[in-house]
Amino acid sequence: QAQVVESGGGLVQPGGSLRLSCTVSGLIFSVDTMAWYRQAPGKQREFVAGIVANGQTKYADDVVGRFSMSRDNAKKTVYLQMNSLKTEDTAVYYCKSLYRGREHWGQGTQVTFSP
Repeated sequence: QAQVVESGGGLVQPGGSLRLSCTVSGLIFSVDTMAWYRQAPGKQREFVAGIVANGQTKYADDVVGRFSMSRDNAKKTVYLQMNSLKTEDTAVYYCKSLYRGREHWGQGTQVTFSP
């Protein structure tokens, strides 16, 4: 059974950094397109970053230059390195696997700013 599990969220201060991880099981992974989405309170879920099988990445305009996505096929894991975090980055971050039209989502990991 396919499973997608995010980790790495937590409290952070503006200007700080976090690295989110997403580990997949029950899927081939190496051929999957992987993506990060986020959902802030009262807002719709939005695309953040994506990476295809050959490692090519794509980012939402408001995270370009601050976030970086990578993948480790041996570990069946993708990472989202988030730098220069802003308060508007507060959200639940979700990981998605996509292959041949089939999607699998994780349960999300919360990123919150400390006062």
